[in-house]
Amino acid sequence: MKTLKLTLLCCLLSAFAFADVSKTQKEALIAIYNATNGDSWNKSWDFDQPVAKWCGLTLDKNDNIVGIDLSFNNLNGTLPKELASLTALKFLNLSFNKLEGQLPSTLTLMVNLEDLKLFSNNFSGAIPTDIGSLTNLKNLELYNNNFFGEIPVSIGNLSKLESLILSSNQLMGKLPSSISNLKALKVLSVFDNSLLGAIPSSIGQLTQLEELVLSNNAFYGSLPNELAQLTNLKTLLLSNNGFKGNYTLLKERLPNIVDFDLDAANMKGALATLDEEDDND
Repeated sequence: MKTLKLTLLCCLLSAFAFADVSKTQKEALIAIYNATNGDSWNKSWDFDQPVAKWCGLTLDKNDNIVGIDLSFNNLNGTLPKELASLTALKFLNLSFNKLEGQLPSTLTLMVNLEDLKLFSNNFSGAIPTDIGSLTNLKNLELYNNNFFGEIPVSIGNLSKLESLILSSNQLMGKLPSSISNLKALKVLSVFDNSLLGAIPSSIGQLTQLEELVLSNNAFYGSLPNELAQLTNLKTLLLSNNGFKGNYTLLKERLPNIVDFDLDAANMKGALATLDEEDDND
């Protein structure tokens, strides 16, 4: 009897040890593993171990997966739609890998996401038009990929966003004026794309902005007068665009500026007033 009790106890302990996450979540993790060539990862997952011991995962007290950090881990392949089954996920960092293809449409169902870092991969396709559904996002970093198309207007729904970095892609079209809704935004970087048009005057509403990087695009026209309202700016990079006018006094109107970059053509000639341009989307 004593032996039987001991055996049952061992079985129970074993069951609790391996029942650290739900079946649905574990299946989603395995789908990620299979879709990204998990056998070739730098740090792979041992399916004989409890999920809580798999590298790069963070669990909450209820055994829900709330964080995944598999950066620099040699992931290659695509992201599976099953990713969205991780409904409690708040942090996803898959940067510096070899992932490709379009983002799964189910990604925008992960409404608890706060940090989405997919930079330095080979993702392509358009940024999902309903990216604005992720209303808890604080950081959206998609730079150094091959995303194309326009920046979705719905991005203006991300009212908690503090960092929006879309640089070094193949994005086109205008900077949507809906970005002015991002009142918590501190970093806006879209350099090295094919964006065009005038800078919307509503950008002056981003009063928390500390870094504005618009270089290496096809923006044109005069800078909006409202740009001088961004008194928290520390970095303003505007070179390799088609802006007109001499803005040598602009730096003096931004008291905290440290990094300031304009084309040589914008540093000579008649001084320009920061005029408001047509900013229709």
